Amino acid sequence: MRITLAHITKRFDEVAALADLSCEIGDGELFFLLGPSGCGKTTLLRVLAGFVQPDSGRVLFDGVDITDTPPHRRPTAMVFQGYALWPHMTVAQNVAFGLEMQKVPRAARSEQVRNALEQVRIAELADRRPNELSGGQQQRVALARTLAAGPRCLLLDEPLANLDAKLRIEMRVEIRRLCKENQLTAVYVTHDQKEALSMSDRLAVMDRGRILQVGTPHEVYTHPVSAFIAEFIGETNFVPGRVHGAADRDTVELATPLGTLRAALPARDLTSGDPVTLSVRPEVIRIVTESDDAGSNTIRALLIDSMYLGDSVQYRFRVEGDLELRTTELNPRELRESGRFYSLSINPSDVRVLPPHATDAPD
Repeated sequence: MRITLAHITKRFDEVAALADLSCEIGDGELFFLLGPSGCGKTTLLRVLAGFVQPDSGRVLFDGVDITDTPPHRRPTAMVFQGYALWPHMTVAQNVAFGLEMQKVPRAARSEQVRNALEQVRIAELADRRPNELSGGQQQRVALARTLAAGPRCLLLDEPLANLDAKLRIEMRVEIRRLCKENQLTAVYVTHDQKEALSMSDRLAVMDRGRILQVGTPHEVYTHPVSAFIAEFIGETNFVPGRVHGAADRDTVELATPLGTLRAALPARDLTSGDPVTLSVRPEVIRIVTESDDAGSNTIRALLIDSMYLGDSVQYRFRVEGDLELRTTELNPRELRESGRFYSLSINPSDVRVLPPHATDAPD
């Protein structure tokens, strides 16, 4: 099912939860709404479900305007953060509840419940009650109940927030598998960046009721359009700069506190003297020796701190003007020594030129 959101606005008293928001979600797409608390992502999900009526704008499913259609007549189903299971019912009875409300005949109902439980791989738990299940098993029951109803669109409101780290990783794989096997369009709300990056086909980063950027996880992570997005999606180093001019057809030269740096040429036009912010991810900064091919962006820096994480080590360097750079080194053979100077190298293609940090967020 294809979803169109056209100029959606919703206010609660003086607060604009959604501000003239427009977006297209493709048929069969696993689409994430990602942003900080209060950005409007859950309000938008509830607008799709029909629980919240927008003040203006339209919601279209496959080109049909359903803005005024009540929730029970929409081809959607929602999975909540709290599993919302009936404690006095068995797993099978919980899954069958929605089908009973739809007056599905008993034989067909039993078949749909069995199929749904098999899909989420808990058919053997059909006779248990919710208090006899783990958190991950309860989440699978909630998913089975949703799948049994046969929706065309699945709406998920931070469904993994109550699970521990290991279960969250397992359920990420399961939810994506279920959506793809059932050819469901899914809209998923989260503030967990790793969840969004690892599961989504595309994601929208939201703030203050607006969508700031839409793209694949790789596009948004590697090509953020603002400092807000670069900082919200993962970690980054911000370096103030000023445009010198084009170095060649693919790179631009910039004056920074680190010296002259080259960066990938951004899509927007730049004029010599323009102030900018550079975004450099910690993992793209290499610690190099004299024998290495350091490339065009080489910086001398003092190592002031390190944090060993097993599969990686995070370093904190100080450079000219007390500016700090964070770097990440994978699979470290040995730990670098604090208090020593090292050479750092950054490929120009890994330096992103953004608008100035203070002016890139919406008003």
